[in-house]
Amino acid sequence: MAKDTKYVCDVLVIGGGGAGLAAAIEARSTGAATILIEKNPELGGTTAWSIGSFTATGTPQQKKAGIDDSADSHFADMPKFAGLDADRDNPGLRRLFVDNANETLRWLMTMGVEFFGPMPEPPHTKPRMHNVLPNSRAYIQLLGAHAKRIDVDIRCGIRARRFLLDGDRVTGIAGDGPDGLVEISARTVVLASGDYAANADLKAKYISDAVSRVDAMNPTATGDGHEMAFPLGARVLNGDMLSGPNLRFIPPPRETIDRRLPPSRLITKIMKLALTYLPAKLLNPFVLRFTTTSMAPELDLFRSGALLVNKLGARIDAPPQQLGLRIAEQPDKMGYVIMDSALARKYSAWPDFIATAPGVAYAYFDDFRRTRPDIFHKADSVTKLAAGLGIDPGALEEAISTHNNGDAPNKLTTAPYYALGPAKSYIVLTDGGLAVNESLQLLGHGDKPVPGLWAAGSAGQGGLILKGHGHHIGWAFTSGRIAGRNAAAAAKGNG
Repeated sequence: MAKDTKYVCDVLVIGGGGAGLAAAIEARSTGAATILIEKNPELGGTTAWSIGSFTATGTPQQKKAGIDDSADSHFADMPKFAGLDADRDNPGLRRLFVDNANETLRWLMTMGVEFFGPMPEPPHTKPRMHNVLPNSRAYIQLLGAHAKRIDVDIRCGIRARRFLLDGDRVTGIAGDGPDGLVEISARTVVLASGDYAANADLKAKYISDAVSRVDAMNPTATGDGHEMAFPLGARVLNGDMLSGPNLRFIPPPRETIDRRLPPSRLITKIMKLALTYLPAKLLNPFVLRFTTTSMAPELDLFRSGALLVNKLGARIDAPPQQLGLRIAEQPDKMGYVIMDSALARKYSAWPDFIATAPGVAYAYFDDFRRTRPDIFHKADSVTKLAAGLGIDPGALEEAISTHNNGDAPNKLTTAPYYALGPAKSYIVLTDGGLAVNESLQLLGHGDKPVPGLWAAGSAGQGGLILKGHGHHIGWAFTSGRIAGRNAAAAAKGNG
């Protein structure tokens, strides 16, 4: 029989990803009784799905490499990633981020997180991208373990549904737990619930109906916190910005070893030594397995003449930059990348690569042949290729014929023929964050701070533009720490 469960704490954190863990640890470190809730069975959020790079300046890694860099330079470089959207940025939050990112990276290192780098990523004027070892799950495993050690009360399987209010002050949440209704009373609350990449209604409202049909990389990023905050007068800034839709090959049937590695000191030390000293030739098989598993095919591949067909063999007719959107309209939202031997030869050497992990590796045609046999298909004729894919030969032949009779720069006429796939389209994340002030208090009716409520990570992005690798992760942890500290101070009557 379902029962009501009630809890009481000083600080309640909603969301168990990077921002939520950072907020909970900082709040608890001040002595505040802290509860963290996560709707999923385990911690992780979008942080656990990410590549995991962290971009910052003045880091120990930069200093060791002799790189003279500054937060001011980072502040000046970030808008270069945004292009024509740069004037939509929130410079106050950008300043908050760049000024605190260095300290946050060092704080992560105190909990055992290891980084390799820094790596260059133009238009950054200095190498600033730090890649986490052995993978992004290290953040969750190490911070989750630390949170438990310092007695953060972590409760998974609880989904917040609405805020509890005393007048206009947030005093906790009501939600669903494994055994029924849950109420948690708190002096202050930090909303770290992530983005709305998997919420079709919010994507349709802020972006487009077409984008609303594209699946999310993290299917649990359902924008719960955004919807909870709307009755308080919260508003979304830059709601139309997003990462994606990106065409990606489906993951391998078994998780690759690089994703299964635990973040032990021995493993990360071995990886760091290998990345530093071993010749690239010896590292490539391992690194490329990650690249071909996790990365999207470059759009230049289609500009050079590759063809995207749906699972029935029909040609998807769209400019390369729209293929990720258009494939979501196809049966099962998936398709295949078709190449001939001439195009395969072209994409076998620099500068024509099929996929890339920025600052880490480039993957060429033969790398997919070696590392992803599950998505690599070859045949001596179009008819045999279609048979191998389980699609109608006539449909595939018609698609290639139409493609060749169009304006494709390279015609697909030279046997053998190849297909890579299935491939699907995904939204990595949405950038529409709720408006916050520079203390990360959530702004409600009349753009006034909602008493008792702070927001961090994607939920509290507040118009900050985070284009470029390592900025979303950097903001998640940095904003989480700041929001957690401020919420704890207010809970104790100090702010």
